Amino acid sequence: MQKQSFVRGTVILTTAAFITKILGFVNGIILSRLLGTEGIGLLMMAYPLVPLVITLTELGLPVAISKLVSEADAQSNPLKVKRILVVSLIVTGTLSVILTVIFFFCSKMIAPVFLTDQRAYYAMLAITPITPIIAISAVLKGYFRGKQNMKPLAFSGVIEHLVQIAFIFVLVQLLLPYGIEYAAAGAMISVVIGEGAGLLCVFFMFRLYSKKIGIKHKLSNSLQQGKQTLFELLHIGLPTMGNGVFLAIYGAFLPMLVTKSIVLSGVSTAAATEQYGLLFGYAFPLLFLPSFITQSLSTALIPAISETKANHDVMLMHRRMDQSMRIALFVGAPSTVILYLWAVPLTTVIYHSPDAGVLLKILAPIFFSYYFEAPLYAILLGLGKASAVMWNLIIANLFEVVAIIMLGSKFGINGVAIGLDCGMLLLTLLNFSSISSIIGFYVDMRNVIKAAFCVSVMAICGTSAFSFLEHSGYGLLWDVSGAIGLSLHVYIITLKLTNVLKLTKPIQPHL
Repeated sequence: MQKQSFVRGTVILTTAAFITKILGFVNGIILSRLLGTEGIGLLMMAYPLVPLVITLTELGLPVAISKLVSEADAQSNPLKVKRILVVSLIVTGTLSVILTVIFFFCSKMIAPVFLTDQRAYYAMLAITPITPIIAISAVLKGYFRGKQNMKPLAFSGVIEHLVQIAFIFVLVQLLLPYGIEYAAAGAMISVVIGEGAGLLCVFFMFRLYSKKIGIKHKLSNSLQQGKQTLFELLHIGLPTMGNGVFLAIYGAFLPMLVTKSIVLSGVSTAAATEQYGLLFGYAFPLLFLPSFITQSLSTALIPAISETKANHDVMLMHRRMDQSMRIALFVGAPSTVILYLWAVPLTTVIYHSPDAGVLLKILAPIFFSYYFEAPLYAILLGLGKASAVMWNLIIANLFEVVAIIMLGSKFGINGVAIGLDCGMLLLTLLNFSSISSIIGFYVDMRNVIKAAFCVSVMAICGTSAFSFLEHSGYGLLWDVSGAIGLSLHVYIITLKLTNVLKLTKPIQPHL
């Protein structure tokens, strides 16, 4: 199997993630136009229950697979790689079927507990079959990540989104005459079909690669040492699962927490559902849009850090960590400036919703810290510190709950946005602190100063261009597009002029 370098793997994933983000963004626009804020709110309420079931099914194994396969490859142990894959597929396949059946038959009891608006029940029911599909797909993707072959992940992601968009366009319009709740269920069914197409793609590529490397072998040979392999997987996977379970439970309660807090501020339940849709259906997708680069980086970083740890190559480990932080900085800084300066024009052009722009402007400055979260998370997992990730997440989310209740009940949806921001900032700081205490990780202030200079020049040129275009009569779409395009062009030029991209030597840790 062809193994890609850390940089090449990141580039492949980033390219695919860019395509899927654009497709996902188009998908979001289609949904917002077809369902409106109320329908989006129903979708956002129903979906958070699924990650909980998926997390319980996976047992944190995808991350463990990626790490252990990478280490086994570094030690030239192909038999261990095969055992890891077989044991993981048996465990996740069995659990996914059991939990899906339980979730399906208990859905009527679950709905009143988690759903503020009971119309979201049909969407929750429609998404249930996705669990075994994602569970098996995650194992195969974890295998390819451990092999540091990112092409199957890239291809499957693109196919998944293309199929999903096609079915959403058909099913939502087909079911909309029967009611908004059935249209939302149609959107969820489309997500399941898209995930199924992605699984078929990654399975086909697995079969293709397995023939090339002769992965076929007796199942009994893998199961003889299955207990030891399972122990190794769970040693890494269970803390990751604890992290995922907590996050999934929190995500399942978050719609109720947010809407109840908004209602306490004096807003009706229907209005709270719409405001929830504005926040999580409109504002957050724009904030998450640039993160496809750091998420791709994170995917490639886990096996890369695991490999350097297995080889005891401390210098290469720190070089990869420094590369990841610089990428996060130089992606997050311009993204934050753009989303803050043109928050209202962007949401007006894309969603016809200037109210979402107000929320976006509140979120953007502190949300800057989120762009560092994915690589920090990946570094800790690559170092085998899943327990540190779990405790940092628990602390940050408990703080976030308190902030949402206090600020949301007093200031409504704006207070909720500030509370969410504070939780994200605390999580990033805690993860950075954990890495620093484990291996000595420091911030290169040269990069920070140069990034600040570059985005300052970018902001000045961008706002000047927007002001000029506003008086030219081209329309808001062209005003925003022209200003952002010029801003990014100026930013890239200033990066080159300041030689930022040539700074490849990380600060040496004090070991």
